[in-house]
Amino acid sequence: MVKNLSITNSTRKALKKREVHSFVHLLIAELNVRIKSLSINFVTEKQIIPINNEYLGHNFSTDIITFNYSEENYTLDGEIFISLDDASFNASKYKIDLHNEVLRLIIHGFLHMLGYNDKLSKEKRIMKKEEDRLVLKYFNSLIKLF
Repeated sequence: MVKNLSITNSTRKALKKREVHSFVHLLIAELNVRIKSLSINFVTEKQIIPINNEYLGHNFSTDIITFNYSEENYTLDGEIFISLDDASFNASKYKIDLHNEVLRLIIHGFLHMLGYNDKLSKEKRIMKKEEDRLVLKYFNSLIKLF
């Protein structure tokens, strides 16, 4: 188990929290970061809409919201909210496995906490390249989240 990591799942989808811990452990080593405090919350579409509205001013669902409380790029202190409803929708839309989509979202949250941005197209390309590299590296790992 990864120290200073909490995982909550308030959805009906069975999630293997131990496997999430294992994946986060791999990411910590790969990205050479440490965790001060990190919470990964798996929520429903209905639960992420008010968060998106309150903190980002968007009154719609989204697949991930990341809050970074750290002032250091290689010390993770924050929260990641992942909507499994939106992840399922995206997996179906892009014809990929839900497991792969959730791995991508966890990686995406980590990259935001490390200072990557996806607002401008140039930033988005840089972030997407690193995200794709990590997804490809860990997609065939023995870790199975569901």
